[in-house]
Amino acid sequence: MVKKLISVFLILVFCLSVAGCGNTGTQNSSSGGNASQGSGYKIAIYTNTVSQNEEEFRSAEQAQKKYPDIIVTQTMPDNFMKEQETLIANAVALVSDKNVKALIMNQAVPGAAAAFEKIKQQRPDVLLIAITPAEQDVIGDKADIVVQADELSMGYKMVEQAKKFGAKTFVHYSFPRHMSYPLLARRRDILKQECEKAGIKFVDATAPDPTGDAGLPGAQQFIIEDIPRKVAEYGKDTVFFSTNCGMQEPLIKTALEQGAMVVQQCCPSPFHGYPGALGINIPPDKAGDVNYVIEQIKAKIAEKGGTGRFSTWPIPAGMLFTAAAVEYAKLYAEGKLASKNDPEAFKKCLQEVAGDTKIEISNYVEVGADGKEIKHDNFYMVLSDYITF
Repeated sequence: MVKKLISVFLILVFCLSVAGCGNTGTQNSSSGGNASQGSGYKIAIYTNTVSQNEEEFRSAEQAQKKYPDIIVTQTMPDNFMKEQETLIANAVALVSDKNVKALIMNQAVPGAAAAFEKIKQQRPDVLLIAITPAEQDVIGDKADIVVQADELSMGYKMVEQAKKFGAKTFVHYSFPRHMSYPLLARRRDILKQECEKAGIKFVDATAPDPTGDAGLPGAQQFIIEDIPRKVAEYGKDTVFFSTNCGMQEPLIKTALEQGAMVVQQCCPSPFHGYPGALGINIPPDKAGDVNYVIEQIKAKIAEKGGTGRFSTWPIPAGMLFTAAAVEYAKLYAEGKLASKNDPEAFKKCLQEVAGDTKIEISNYVEVGADGKEIKHDNFYMVLSDYITF
C-alpha cells in the first residue's frame, strides 16, 4: 500500500507543480464514481499549505483522489500564528456540515486545541485526529487520536546515525516558538545529552521563525548563508538539522554543497526536501517506483561526493499519518470501532498503510512536574529506521 500511496503522491506533484497549487484557506469537495459513493458521511482534512509543508498538503489531495465523494479539504493560513481566529474559524466551519463525522488536522499547529474544544462543544460526535501537534501538553485532552513521529526516540536515533557517519559536530537549528513545544524541547535536550556521550559537539543554533516578519524566504536565506559559516568553523564532519519543514530544502542543498551531513529532516521522508534540493524530476512512468526515487537521490548525492553522509526514513511520515487517519476515520463513520480511541484498530491502519516498512508504535509518556510519568493512551508515537544514501 505504501507504493500506491507514493505513486499517487508523485503523480499529483508532477501534474500540479505546473499549476502551482497553494491557495490559502480554501475548502474543496468533489464527487465521482467510487465504491463508497452514497456513504452519507464525509471526512474533513485540514492541512498546511504547499509553502509550509507540501507533503501534508498533497496527502489531503491523495486522500480526496482515493475517496472523492467522502473527503473535504481545507488549508490553514500560511501565517497561522498571527491568524489564530481564522485558523479556528476554518476548523469549526469544516464540521458545520452534519455529514462530516471526522476532522483530521495535519499539522495540528498552535490553535488546534482551541479549535477542537469549540468543535466538541458544538459537535461532540465528531472524531478529532491531531497529527504532529504543537500543543503536546494539552492536545491529548482535546483530540480523540493524536499521532506523530516519535520525536523523543529520534533524539537517540539521530545521534546514533551521526556517530555512524563519523560526525564531530551536530548543529540544531530552531527558534523560540518551536522550543516551546514540549516534545521538540525534550528532543533537543536528548540530542545534547547523547552528543556529549558520543563525543560529538552539540551546537544549539537559533534561526529566524518562518512565521516572523522575514517570512519563510528570510528563514531559508539564513540557512543558505549560515551553513557555510558553520562548516568553516566546525569542519565538514558536521550534521545539520532544522525543526522547520520550510528549511529542509535549502538545508539539504547547502549541506551537500559544503560537504557536510544530514541524518534526517524534521519530518523524515525521501520526498521531504530531497527532490527539490537535488533538482530531481520524477517522470510519470516512474511514479510509484520507490527504488527509482531512492536511486535518483543516491546518484545526485554521489555526484557531489556526499555518499554515506545523508539519510532519512524510507517512508513519508506525514503522508503515512494522513492516509492511516483517513482509514481509521472511515471505520469510525461506519460504526466499526469499539470507541473513538481503538488502539488495535488504529495501529492496524498505520501498519497496513506502511506496508512492508517496519515501524514501531508506542504511546507518548509525559514527565509531569513532580517527575512522575504519565502515559497518554490516545497519543501514538511512530518510529522507523533509516535508509542511507
